[in-house]
Amino acid sequence: MHLPPVNEMGRAMLAEFDQFLTVLQAASDEARVLIIYSQLKSGFSAGGDLREMYARLRDARPTEIAAGIRDSLALGHERLNAIDESPLVTIAAVDGVCFGGGLELALTCDLIFAGRMARFCFPELRLGLIPGGGGIPRLKRNVGNSVVRDLLLTGRSINADRALSVGLINQVNEGEAVELARSVANEIKGFDVAARIAAKRFIKPIPYDELQRETEIFSWLFCRPSVLERLRKFVESTDVLPYLP
Repeated sequence: MHLPPVNEMGRAMLAEFDQFLTVLQAASDEARVLIIYSQLKSGFSAGGDLREMYARLRDARPTEIAAGIRDSLALGHERLNAIDESPLVTIAAVDGVCFGGGLELALTCDLIFAGRMARFCFPELRLGLIPGGGGIPRLKRNVGNSVVRDLLLTGRSINADRALSVGLINQVNEGEAVELARSVANEIKGFDVAARIAAKRFIKPIPYDELQRETEIFSWLFCRPSVLERLRKFVESTDVLPYLP
């Protein structure tokens, strides 16, 4: 990923993501491991592009907002599910901020490796929302319920050591996370393909029912006028941005 300032997931990122998924599908017979990482020093991803979202929805009617949100969530789930169900071993190599939709992307991967300065957060509660791209079901799939409550209800960020201790990530590297990811990928790529695919299907089911429930809750919350007002304040604010560590 390479879209400054911090790989916000707006239209430009999603267009590149669609191109990437096309290549991924074509390469799945030959490739063995997929590593997702950022080329930016600022971090992995700050999540959704809130400014773009507000500009698109601020003058829309409530029915248009509801329809637009549901369509966006459906497309987002298709993209993230494609990573989740990929037959490859998927690794998120996280350096810097990994917030909101960025954390949702990381959670689709089989393994999450982090650099020492990585930070993880679901800040959606500050906007009157919950994660909408599968963050809650996939977080529940990986960690205990007390960790889920901590991340969702406080909006606080946690560092790499804390994330490792609660099982959110798999390893911490003193250098860049992508270095560790590439080292592990070299070990994995020689393993039996059929065994890898069978293992993934057994140990990593996609929580489709809970993904749908999350979509319903997110859509209901988003259509409230108070959410658009919080988005407006975020867009117009001159304070330090909340995704900065």
